[in-house]
Amino acid sequence: MRHNNSLPRRINYRVNVIFTLVFLIAAAIFLLSAPEEFLPALLAGGEKAAALSLSLLASYCVWLGFFKVLEQSGLADKLARRLIRPLGKLFRSQDREALSAASQNMAANFLGLPGAPTPLGVKATQKFLAAQNGYGADMLFVLNATSLQLLPATVIALRAAAGSAAPADIFLPTLLATLFSSVLGAALVFLTRKKR
Repeated sequence: MRHNNSLPRRINYRVNVIFTLVFLIAAAIFLLSAPEEFLPALLAGGEKAAALSLSLLASYCVWLGFFKVLEQSGLADKLARRLIRPLGKLFRSQDREALSAASQNMAANFLGLPGAPTPLGVKATQKFLAAQNGYGADMLFVLNATSLQLLPATVIALRAAAGSAAPADIFLPTLLATLFSSVLGAALVFLTRKKR
């Protein structure tokens, strides 16, 4: 149990170190090449990041609230029960808790919410690995990376915040591209794990 808790901390630590090093190296290069522009660029970047965060907050609140309503109404459990059999075949697992977390993770990805599925994906992966199901963990990782998106809500919100005249124009291209990448990724996991 201690090992499971320490692994995310070590990964967090390493990611924080990498981001800190990238920032310090970029800041040093910027200070050497254009020192008078460093502080205004830093402040402008912070201002843009704050404005973007506020514009995305509404979109996240709506969809996370939607998931909470689904969960409290019992619809999420009913949907998960319907998906148990096909997801069981996809992930080669019968662990209902892992499959439920994986189905909610995939649903959040379908709606294009990159932050929302992470805890569910971590929970499902831990359950798959605890059951010695490396195939299920690999498949979930690939499906998260390819991320089939029926409604790219975050990208649409970003385009709307940037002043796009038709922010939802990306719907069909995104759907086709992510459908192709998800099917190809799942097929490659199936073929490579089968050979092993």
